[in-house]
Amino acid sequence: MQATKPAWWKHEDWLAVWLAAVILILVLAGFRPDLPVLKWKDSTGLPAVFSMENLKVSVLLGLGLFLLSIPGALMLGARLAGYATGFVAVFLLALVAQWLAGNSQVSYWGVEYVIFALVLGLLLSNVIGVPGWMVEAVRTEYYIKTGLVLMGATILFGELLQAGVLGMLQAVLVVSLVWYFGYWLARRLRLDEEFSAMLTTAVAICGVSAAIAACGAIQGDKKKLSYVASVVLIVAVPMMVLQPWIVKSFGIPDIVGGAWLGGTLDTSGSVVAAGALISEQAMKIGTIVKFSQNVLIGFAAFLLSLWWTMKKSGENREKPSLGVIWERFPKFVLGFMVASLVFSFLVSPGLVKETKGTISGLRTAWFAMAFVSIGLETKFTDLWSMENGRPLVAFLGAQFVNVIWTLVLAYLIFGGILFETPQF
Repeated sequence: MQATKPAWWKHEDWLAVWLAAVILILVLAGFRPDLPVLKWKDSTGLPAVFSMENLKVSVLLGLGLFLLSIPGALMLGARLAGYATGFVAVFLLALVAQWLAGNSQVSYWGVEYVIFALVLGLLLSNVIGVPGWMVEAVRTEYYIKTGLVLMGATILFGELLQAGVLGMLQAVLVVSLVWYFGYWLARRLRLDEEFSAMLTTAVAICGVSAAIAACGAIQGDKKKLSYVASVVLIVAVPMMVLQPWIVKSFGIPDIVGGAWLGGTLDTSGSVVAAGALISEQAMKIGTIVKFSQNVLIGFAAFLLSLWWTMKKSGENREKPSLGVIWERFPKFVLGFMVASLVFSFLVSPGLVKETKGTISGLRTAWFAMAFVSIGLETKFTDLWSMENGRPLVAFLGAQFVNVIWTLVLAYLIFGGILFETPQF
């Protein structure tokens, strides 16, 4: 007997959209929960982090996220008791990751909570093993899709215009060439189309978040996503140190160096940290360019989903139709775009500014749990043996072209060659 197809609104994408929408409505309505203090300089700052008041705020935040996520988790097949106990563990690991990254020295070196979250999950998965009672709450895609929709509310079209047309021009040119080259290289190395699409999207746009968006767009394998996420984070660490050194050693102008960092480093935090090693100007322009690339996540996922749907429909000798495209289109991307449009044009600028900190903090909480979950789902034995190392070679090859091409563009666009040098 064929299994009954679930109602459309019970699919994971829609459940993430509903969850994010409820959160955004509550925030706009004035319900803005306190966020725990997780930044600290040295041992003198620890009493504030571990104070009863801060611990209470952390507990209330975790409880709120849990209660809001229950309906969706149950519709996805989770058992309430198992989800509850597992959620506590995943949330605590995510909190610890943010606390470790909150140290001023760690933050200075650009080691973000993403790395700590992934490492904590990997250690538990590979050293101890994920206990059965925790598995119910290891839901990478549910968490990350919720966070991506929330992110749409913090990336506004008006802010993009303020950031400058030049940043977007560089972002589009970088993404276009690097994506096509990376995909070609991955296919030449005999990686399948699914793996190639996720890996090259991560290189070309902005790392793990882009890879996850691509995975959702093409309904990709989560094991391959885990591999891509791990490689992205591992490669980013030496780049954060080497690129500022290259800028200073070879006398590259600060504004060009900042644009180069923004187009090649895969997280905003690493761009800020690396830019700070050069100058305030480099840090500012790097952030602008990175912001421009982040905006492309939703559009890239949209185009990927259309391409993937047309391709698979063609292979099945099924004529592509709007209905097929809609069925396979990742609805969380739609949620991302709608959130961005609403906060850009329907919400007052004052309210947008007032709520941005809360929304960003809640987005980070969901992302941190997603990255912990990625680590929990990843086995080192699978990571190092997958495809005989060919994905790593493809990633490094695409990243090399990314670094060279972006430096050329940074000189042409921000170095006063094609356009007047921006004043920052």
